[in-house]
Amino acid sequence: MLKIDNLEVYTDNKKILDNFNLIINDGEIHTIMGPNGVGKSTLSRVIMGDSNYKITSGNIIFNGDNLIPLSTDERAKKGIFLAMQYPMEIEGVSNQDFLRTAISEINNKRIGLYDFILKCEKGAEELAMSKELIHRSLNVGFSGGEKKKNEVLQIKLFKPQFIILDELDSGLDVDSLKIVGENIKKYKEENPSTSILIITHHPKILEYLKPNYVHILNNGTITKTGNYNLAIEIEKNGYNEYKNSKSNVTRGE
Repeated sequence: MLKIDNLEVYTDNKKILDNFNLIINDGEIHTIMGPNGVGKSTLSRVIMGDSNYKITSGNIIFNGDNLIPLSTDERAKKGIFLAMQYPMEIEGVSNQDFLRTAISEINNKRIGLYDFILKCEKGAEELAMSKELIHRSLNVGFSGGEKKKNEVLQIKLFKPQFIILDELDSGLDVDSLKIVGENIKKYKEENPSTSILIITHHPKILEYLKPNYVHILNNGTITKTGNYNLAIEIEKNGYNEYKNSKSNVTRGE
């Protein structure tokens, strides 16, 4: 589904990703872990087409198409979704209008109001979200947990093929993490060909979304690839063992 070849990325004249390679096949769950500031969130933003990052070499191929020339909205229409670490607040744009407009753009047809409301309320109920949040300005006044639940509501409504979770678990209490994790797990079970890239510091979210591969990112590239047990090892022992490695593994065997 996603193939990243020899990617080199700069921002503010600083190299963030260096000869980065990654392959994610249909239906796979991959996790990126690593110390602060090594480029984990950069990777998610580059895949989505953030213009603050300059790609100097390499390719990002999604289902056979080169993403680099495409705008962010074109990438989203191809089925890529980024659940952001810090969802944006937009005063004056209702959550309902945002969701309905986005669904219509993705499907190239206007969704009926009644059908939309039914889907929206069902999704909100499954996420233990107050239905009042659907009618408020997008993310304005939402708690951290409510913002993250709203990101998952978008997943449930937009039905993406490829989901990037950028530290979705940060700022969530135990109960909210359970709700969010179980909802994404259910979505994956109902859509088995969907692939997920999880960016996280902690393995707790991985208890709900067991990854096929766990990658350690350091020095701008992948320095170690393993399975779920690698995440548990990192939780216990930290990243010191992988700080100076530069094996640039694309996936586990």
